[in-house]
Amino acid sequence: MHPNPVFHDRTDEENLGFARARGFGILSVNGGQGPLAAHVPFVLDPQGKEVLLHLVRSNPIMGLLDQTVPALLVVSGPDGYVSPDWYGAPDQVPTWNYVAVHLRGALEALPRERLDAVLDTLSEDFETRLAPKAPWRAAKMDSGARERMMRAIAPVRLAVEGVAGTWKLSQNKPEPARAGAAEAIGDGVGQELAALSALMRQPAPEQAAKVDRAAHPT
Repeated sequence: MHPNPVFHDRTDEENLGFARARGFGILSVNGGQGPLAAHVPFVLDPQGKEVLLHLVRSNPIMGLLDQTVPALLVVSGPDGYVSPDWYGAPDQVPTWNYVAVHLRGALEALPRERLDAVLDTLSEDFETRLAPKAPWRAAKMDSGARERMMRAIAPVRLAVEGVAGTWKLSQNKPEPARAGAAEAIGDGVGQELAALSALMRQPAPEQAAKVDRAAHPT
């Protein structure tokens, strides 16, 4: 997480909502020879307390899950390079804007009998987002083929114990400078730049609250 508190202006609910909507991240644990990481789709429960996912049994992380281990799930969002020229102000430096949420907690392997339910939960979550397409169901697979594939994977659960988010969107700049960067970044270098530009155009939560108080004085 970026150390500047100005970029930590979202609530836990907003950070969890972002992670839930993304549904894909990097799971990291400490291994014997250094950090281990796996890129995983996941489902976060409505309360923000439990992440369900699965890993290939040959994944080195599985070799650590004979017990519960501390883990970090990193969920990244749009990101992009910000040129100092876009601010319209002197003495600026290059930077990179981005959104990222970290979920920390205890990682454990679930019993084999939970695998069907975990896989169904994952596929249902993502298939529902494709409506009006008829959802894919596991019943469409040949039972033998499904069983062979399931023998290669294992259900895993992350019990969420900590939530943190960085929304680095030029909140530390005057509004005209922030607006100039938001206007230009859409044609710049990065990922999901249109989404990043839209986020940068939104008032920061503290600024929005000030505007609301000014419009509705008590």
